Amino acid sequence: MTGEVVGIVITLIAVAGITTIFVAYFGLQRHRADAKALAEYREFAEQAVAEQEELRAELAEVHERLKSVEGLLRSID
Repeated sequence: MTGEVVGIVITLIAVAGITTIFVAYFGLQRHRADAKALAEYREFAEQAVAEQEELRAELAEVHERLKSVEGLLRSID
């Protein structure tokens, strides 16, 4: 009976070890996927900020042109 218990315990330890390895492996794969998604999001955010700065510069230019047109129209009156 003791030999059977030892065999069962060794089998359970082996199964627990294999299960732990699988859980750790898939956890690592999930972490890698999350890291990749985060890197893509960071790249997207940087691109959005750059485009927003470009739009602000264009808007400032349009605003200055509008001021000059308004000044021109007021000088005509």
